[in-house]
Amino acid sequence: MWRMEDLLDLYMQPYDEAYPVVCIDERPCQLIGHIQLSEPPQPGRPAREDTEFSRHGACSTFLMFEPHAGWRHALVKATRTKRDFADCLRYVLNEKYASASKVRLVLDNLNTHTPAALYETFPFPEALRLMKRIEWHYTPLHGSWLNMVEIELAILVNQCLKRRIDNIDRLQKEIAAWEQERNAQRAIVQWRFTPPDARIKLKHLYPSHENTSS
Repeated sequence: MWRMEDLLDLYMQPYDEAYPVVCIDERPCQLIGHIQLSEPPQPGRPAREDTEFSRHGACSTFLMFEPHAGWRHALVKATRTKRDFADCLRYVLNEKYASASKVRLVLDNLNTHTPAALYETFPFPEALRLMKRIEWHYTPLHGSWLNMVEIELAILVNQCLKRRIDNIDRLQKEIAAWEQERNAQRAIVQWRFTPPDARIKLKHLYPSHENTSS
């Protein structure tokens, strides 16, 4: 419950470029190709795609999203390890937000999403430097829907990934084109769920103070 309130309060804070709120998460992507060539659309007939497909392994897409600024960036990785996660954090801190005082990071409770990832990837002084520039905000257990990047990931899937892509290079190019268009639009999330809303709609999650004495 307290993690939910922490995140909802964070989302209500005014935009501050010195303390950007960045939501991060990743999803697996199956690399799938065609066995038979697809038939292009014809007048009065849609494109045809054979139901058979070939598998070419899997990879992971890490998505970083700053909801208040309408910015997102995806990194496609062959694996989904602590090192991959740490590389994403280094990109956020060293390249995108090098001048920020601190990045307020929103993430779920996956076992790779910890400061330990920095220490297992970088020399200790660098790991400490990076860690000190992050303010960690975790979603509640079973509450990853409170991470706004989940909304952006769903849009990525619907607009870009619902088709057969058989290799990482092509996947990177397709996602980069999607990302460029979304960033040009400065697309944001209209988040309206606040702590007062949570105390009403999710009242059963809160402890009762009716019988406590002052």
